[in-house]
Amino acid sequence: MIEASSDSKAKSGKPVIPAGYAVVDIDRHVVDVLAHQPAETLHGRFGERRPAPTQNVGVGDTVQVAIWEASAGGLFSSASISPDSTGQHSAVIPAQLVGSDGSITVPFAGRIPVVGLSTAAIEQQIVKRLKDKAIDPQVIVSIKDNMSSRVTVLGDVSASAQVQLSPRGEKILDVIAAAGGVRTPPYETFVTLMRGERTATMPLQQIISNPRENVYVLPGDTLSLQKIARSFTVFGATGANNLIDFGAQGITLQEALAKAGGLRDSQADPSGVFLMRREPVEIARTLDPSIPMTGHGQINIIYRLNLRSTGSYFLAQQITIKDKDILYVASAPSNDVQKFLSLVQTATSPVIQAKSLSN
Repeated sequence: MIEASSDSKAKSGKPVIPAGYAVVDIDRHVVDVLAHQPAETLHGRFGERRPAPTQNVGVGDTVQVAIWEASAGGLFSSASISPDSTGQHSAVIPAQLVGSDGSITVPFAGRIPVVGLSTAAIEQQIVKRLKDKAIDPQVIVSIKDNMSSRVTVLGDVSASAQVQLSPRGEKILDVIAAAGGVRTPPYETFVTLMRGERTATMPLQQIISNPRENVYVLPGDTLSLQKIARSFTVFGATGANNLIDFGAQGITLQEALAKAGGLRDSQADPSGVFLMRREPVEIARTLDPSIPMTGHGQINIIYRLNLRSTGSYFLAQQITIKDKDILYVASAPSNDVQKFLSLVQTATSPVIQAKSLSN
């Protein structure tokens, strides 16, 4: 159980901070801690793993084999049709689907295991089997349909599809483009990369703006694109009490206040701007080790910004708003914290908070 309350505060007349809450004044230290919070990244989760330099054959692929012989009279030669022709010294075996046993059939060579092998390695295997049967055989193996080297793309794309990967290797944005692109704004589109039991999610706009996050996809990966409209709730002495969409990849506390219509000149207390969100206990300890808490998990942090203080506007420019944040501007300095706490405790959701305030 996380605790952040204190009986001594109640006796001293200060606002009582209930269990699970903590108030932190925004200063340079707080801004630096929040700026260096570890975030999940695609590169950090999957690394810069490049695809194999050659594509190997897998179950479900379609393989075609062409065989040449050095002279007429061999296994794969045909008789001449005129005195001026030498006949055919080659044969093309019909394309074969690689079955669950991982093999294909080549006349006079039998069943050839091909799964996990490159086309060059398969050619060598066939030549070895035909060496004592055909006349100096030469073989070319090609993959007609490489089902095992595909990536599944689904969700908010123009057309969900299985995109075939080329030997050069494709990255996330290449595969999304091959699926026809996205149908939603990039700042509202989140990309989830699934590889085996590992998954990671990141905004598409961040992948576009940071090439490091545009990692290579591998055969068998799944990309899921989903529109997630991010928003924050604002109430108190602002121009608008409402649930407000980001409308961009990310906005700062200063921009959030502007979206809310700014502070009401006749009512707002500039020293009482509050931002509440749930933070990991580890972050809370870094912000202020004196916060009384035990255990692990998350705690409700109420960040307080005093716009009367020198440099506060610059600090507001460096605080990034997160999805489902709650922003409150007090109207009376004497009871700003207590009123805010009573509002967030009695309401069950950000939407209800805004509605109850307007009523």
